[in-house]
Formats: sequence, C-alpha cells, structure tokens
Amino acid sequence: MTTSAPAGYHTLTPRIFVEDVAGMVDFLRATFDATGDLQLSRPSEIRIGDSLLMVSGTEFRGAMPACLYVYVDDLDATYRRALDGGAVTMEEPDDTPYGDRRAMVRDRWDNLWQIATRQHPS
Repeated sequence: MTTSAPAGYHTLTPRIFVEDVAGMVDFLRATFDATGDLQLSRPSEIRIGDSLLMVSGTEFRGAMPACLYVYVDDLDATYRRALDGGAVTMEEPDDTPYGDRRAMVRDRWDNLWQIATRQHPS
C-alpha cells in the first residue's frame, strides 16, 4: 500500500478539536515533552516522540476529544506531570499482564490518555 501523506506524517494521524488550543499545546509540552508550535490559522502540529498529533480549535467544528495510548520512557514521572497540568486520574499506575506499566488520565478537554511504559514483552 502506498501513502500520499506529507513528509513527517504517518498514514494515520490523530486530530483533536479543543477549546483553548494554546492551553492544550502547553499541556502536551509540559506532560509529554512535546514539540511543535501553536498555530492559529491551521492545525497545530505537535510531536510526541515519533508521532504527530494535530490540535485544532472549535471555530468550525465542535469539540472532539479522543482516547490516545502513549508510550513514554517513565510512566510515573509523566503521570505526575499530567496531574500537575490539571488532568485527573482515571486509573492509577499499575502493571498489566501484557507487559506495560500503565495509567489513565482525563485532561480538562475530556481527552483520555492511557500512558504506558513497556516493561517486558508479553
């Protein structure tokens, strides 16, 4: 299968619509060490690790939250940063039977973030 995605994009690119795009971009930078610039005239392209997340405002569409699974190097530190950024706990950090140490938080835009560190193969 070929893809016509632009350079730097994957075939599938998640996009969320939120009120207060600037606040969401700040949350992503602080929680996940994300990179990318706030854009007001088009979607903000935010990189978390090797992945791209498009963040848009609600001017033309309603809010559209997502549930995203994010692998990080240190679940516990990332989880604490998410809580410091205003997220609330949905699941405390715990070891799963399939090899991930995982937690889940809900940010103030109603996105669910399952944050995980791979501990060992399943």
